[in-house]
Amino acid sequence: MNKKIKGKSVIFVLIVSYVCYIFVSQQITMRNIKNQIADKKIEEQKAKEKNRKLQDEVKMSKSDMYIEKLARERLGLIKKGETPVIDTKN
Repeated sequence: MNKKIKGKSVIFVLIVSYVCYIFVSQQITMRNIKNQIADKKIEEQKAKEKNRKLQDEVKMSKSDMYIEKLARERLGLIKKGETPVIDTKN
């Protein structure tokens, strides 16, 4: 009878150990998934911010003031009656 009780105890300990192993393994997996979710949320926020800035830039690029500024800076255009100033430092 002592061997039966000992055998049952060993089986019980093995089952409990296996259940504990599965539980810990699942907790580690869940923590890793939560960390990945947090990282993806941060990436999403950065992408949303970049998208908002790009949309603002698109809106601004359609304005006459922005087009005029680009024409003056990149093409060196001037309005009638203005005196051009040339920067020789560059």
